[in-house]
Amino acid sequence: MKQILIFTLFSMVTGAGYGQFLMDLDTSTTPGLRLLNQSGQNGFLKLGGYIQPQFQWATQKGTQTVEGGNFAPGVSNRFMLRRSRVKLDYIRVPGKGPAVQFVFQFDANERSFSVRDVWGRIFNNESRQLSLTAGMFARPFGYEINLSSSERESPERGRMSQVLMKGERDLGIMGTLDLQNHSGAWKLFKADLGLFNGEGITASGDFDNHKDLIGRLALKPQKISTTMEWSGGLSVLYGGLQHNTPYIYKTIATPALTYVSVDSSTRNKGSISPRNYYGADAQLKISSGLGSTIVRAEYIMGMQTGTALSSETPTALLNGYDGFYQRNFSGGYFYFVQQLKKSNHQLLIKYDWYDPNTKVSEKGVGAARGFSLADLKYSTLGAGYIYTINANAKFLCYYAHPVNELTSLLDFKKDINDDVLTLRLQFRF
Repeated sequence: MKQILIFTLFSMVTGAGYGQFLMDLDTSTTPGLRLLNQSGQNGFLKLGGYIQPQFQWATQKGTQTVEGGNFAPGVSNRFMLRRSRVKLDYIRVPGKGPAVQFVFQFDANERSFSVRDVWGRIFNNESRQLSLTAGMFARPFGYEINLSSSERESPERGRMSQVLMKGERDLGIMGTLDLQNHSGAWKLFKADLGLFNGEGITASGDFDNHKDLIGRLALKPQKISTTMEWSGGLSVLYGGLQHNTPYIYKTIATPALTYVSVDSSTRNKGSISPRNYYGADAQLKISSGLGSTIVRAEYIMGMQTGTALSSETPTALLNGYDGFYQRNFSGGYFYFVQQLKKSNHQLLIKYDWYDPNTKVSEKGVGAARGFSLADLKYSTLGAGYIYTINANAKFLCYYAHPVNELTSLLDFKKDINDDVLTLRLQFRF
């Protein structure tokens, strides 16, 4: 009976374990304190996971999309297993000494097998309000990037999140400060600071000596009134990639012309091309007779290092006449989620945008001036319906309508017909 009770407490404490947010051992709560006192010498193991089979329909064959990946040529509808995750959580919290947590998560579907999380975490000896995490885990930047795909209302993250943080995770080490039992104002906040390879898990490995420094200061959910609660955060990333060639490409904006300029000085080889991001996010939850209302927003801006045809972070050094492209970017998203009369039904409206090059727009984006689809701005309006069948099953219907800016590029002089409808079932244990 005692073991069943402790396992239940562990499930309560790690209830958000499906997310990339690293589990917080909240010793200011009764479950947290009991877990500290009763976990004993052997620790506890929790197995969880979810699968997301879905059907998608696109408005034309071979649609290029961020809604689960591009459609194959000649295909405009498909069944797919979007995600199939199994997650293993182990925690040992002795009465004295440091608490330890370990997480392993993998994804297996019809396309591939991949490891998503492998990390360990150790808490400080006394208050357990300091911790050190090492391994492969989600970067501590922003909100949507860290929100689990099993909990997120939209089927996919926004274009900005996918481009800037493809795969969401990286290899590194991170310190966390969470003064849960502190009497001052700091107990309202949680701070993360980490050092990472920088290329993310989509790269085959680290290819330069430069690392990314990532930090986030988050305000924990706070009551504004009996019916309103809000939270938020500030994030920063200072990083970069090493140049392997002398060529650096930058956008030059003058009153008469905006164009791409190349710097081919030999001293550029071995220098660092910057990746600097600055972000802010906020979440608001309102309870009323109509049901709960969630409003969520995030904005990120900065400098991104990409390639000629992509603003994603490169996953390998360039050679020959190739060089990194430095672009100023901005992007963001807005969620509006409305529960219907305190039922298991929700309606969603989402708007997101990503401008990979804020120095040029519309007709200024042309191949003759050195620009490409990597400089193309997208805005996406989505609408969805969510039915939570029970604690283990959920149905989602979502329609995404992306709009690209009208440019001088041959294939993007008009808005591309690339809408996507997603019908998804999620099973979770």
